[in-house]
Amino acid sequence: MTTEPTHLPLPLSSDWLEWVGERGEQQLALTRSLVEGLRNDPPSEPLEVLRVWNDAQTALSNAASVGSLFSEVHPDPAVRERAESVAQQVQKLDTDLGLDTGLYAVLAGIDASGLDADAARVLERTLRDFHRSGVDRDEAARDRLRELSEREILLSQEFSKNIREDVRSIRVTPDQLAGLPQDWVDAHPVDEDGMVTVTTDYPDVVPFRTFAHDAQARRDLVTQFLSIAWPANDRVLQDLFAARREHAALLGYASWADFDAEVKMIGTGAAIDEFIDRITELSTASAERDKDVLLARLRRDRPEAIDIDGADVAYYSELVRKEDLAVDAQKVRTYFPFEAVRQGLLDVTGRLFGLEWTPVPAEDARTWHEEVATFDVSFGGERIGRIHLDLHPRDGKYKHAAQFDLVRGVAGTQLPEGVLVCNFNRGLMEHDEVVTLFHEFGHLVHHVLAGGTEWVRFSGVATEWDFVEAPSQMLEEWAWDPEVLATFARDAEGETIPAELVRAMRRADDFGKGYDARTQMFYAALSYDFHVRKTDDLTARLRELMGRYSVFPYLEGTHMQCHFGHLDGYSSGYYTYMWSLVIAKDMFSAFDRGDLFDPEVAGAYRDKVLAQGGRRDAADLVEDFLGRPYTFNAYAAWLAE
Repeated sequence: MTTEPTHLPLPLSSDWLEWVGERGEQQLALTRSLVEGLRNDPPSEPLEVLRVWNDAQTALSNAASVGSLFSEVHPDPAVRERAESVAQQVQKLDTDLGLDTGLYAVLAGIDASGLDADAARVLERTLRDFHRSGVDRDEAARDRLRELSEREILLSQEFSKNIREDVRSIRVTPDQLAGLPQDWVDAHPVDEDGMVTVTTDYPDVVPFRTFAHDAQARRDLVTQFLSIAWPANDRVLQDLFAARREHAALLGYASWADFDAEVKMIGTGAAIDEFIDRITELSTASAERDKDVLLARLRRDRPEAIDIDGADVAYYSELVRKEDLAVDAQKVRTYFPFEAVRQGLLDVTGRLFGLEWTPVPAEDARTWHEEVATFDVSFGGERIGRIHLDLHPRDGKYKHAAQFDLVRGVAGTQLPEGVLVCNFNRGLMEHDEVVTLFHEFGHLVHHVLAGGTEWVRFSGVATEWDFVEAPSQMLEEWAWDPEVLATFARDAEGETIPAELVRAMRRADDFGKGYDARTQMFYAALSYDFHVRKTDDLTARLRELMGRYSVFPYLEGTHMQCHFGHLDGYSSGYYTYMWSLVIAKDMFSAFDRGDLFDPEVAGAYRDKVLAQGGRRDAADLVEDFLGRPYTFNAYAAWLAE
């Protein structure tokens, strides 16, 4: 199957429905054909057996990428539905392969003694996958596991669709927009009834909850935002958790969390619980100190207040940063026009990793929407991949921020292509959005740099799932450096963002890091608890867990679990964000704060961590880069600052 690697040709605008179906079906058919040959007439050489399996897995990955990406981003609902169908077929075939006793016998019969380290790792991980699929269970159990797997993908798709399509809104009078940036106000015209509509999409809800002076309007919008997809997703979640619990039990695991954690750095479900408690303890003093500051500021406006909740936290955090820490976010955002930020990001990452980003004309890229920007990626004069940046909101599109695969790179076969899917304003950006863009771009860089491996198993962001966020969290640091920001952050008059303002922004950002950590541990506890304990009333249990882990009280009338998308994708493993942050802080300690572009350190990080993909365990990659095992020390020191 080896060909000269090139980019994936995308269709003309009128051909997307047919193309998505054909791409999915062709790659699924190729997978079936390769597997049938492997099962019925396997090569005699162990390495050749693995190479045929690698080709089959590559084809399956290609079909999966089409299904998962275009079900979330294509503007045409018919194309999204066709992509969902492809994703369902991929999941069914993947499940069938994992339960195929004949195929397992071929792979389990390989003599691994002559294999190199990468090939031996492919074999070991593949056999582990078969065991985790239930290939060694009896026929009745295998049939039930097949049913559960198909049910899980349907429920996951329903969960995501309900979030994607439930855009809520409030209507306010023009005077209730007091406090919001003028460009935001200009983009929200008054309707014929003299009212303004504000939606629960991120470009509306984030500025509104941060800047709008009207407390009741903020509360109304945040309540709607925290109730997206309710009540529909409450039932979906109950069904999904039940399916996962039964799935894990059939495979002999005490809980879904134990099943899920087995292939992660953390190892066991119980260790998740311990980690959540450890971070909660580490962050409590900082959390309570900063919450007291927020509450004191709230009481200047509302002397009767005894606590502060999610309707007021963002607004009063911003006030404290502006009044006490001398950072005005509305002033800050004038330095971050979207186009300049996007180009600045490309320049920064190009310099850091030795990459070149070359724009691809729209007529050549032929993407799914006119606002998608495409770039070819080169390293050392050689083209190594392609990226697509889909960064603005539209109807029917994925509502959060994430990197999707379009193609996973395989040496000599196909170049990696990644897609960044976000929902940013087209004008001025909040600095938080700039940080988010750097973060998500970290996944894209990881995907491309690790796309030159022989084995698709190790291609791209193929490390343990609780390490996946570490490279992205580390890249955020470059969005906070005064010298880095000075290369692209300029206001309308061309004035560069002052270094002292950036340092003040960093001090202001550090405000609240303790209560942010406690909030993250609430989310992590929610994701863990829902998967290990049967809960009849999810909202009531959410309220209990929020009382234990968050320092902020439950907001009456909300059902945040229904639009917490990570309950699907991360299942019981939301702790991974904080686990990764611990490692990210440790890896960043290797860089000289005075020279974040040091080519020796940046090159070592690129080659020893990012470019390796999944070829080695994450702990070994980090140890190779740092020269020692990772520790909590850098994270604990940052938290205590």
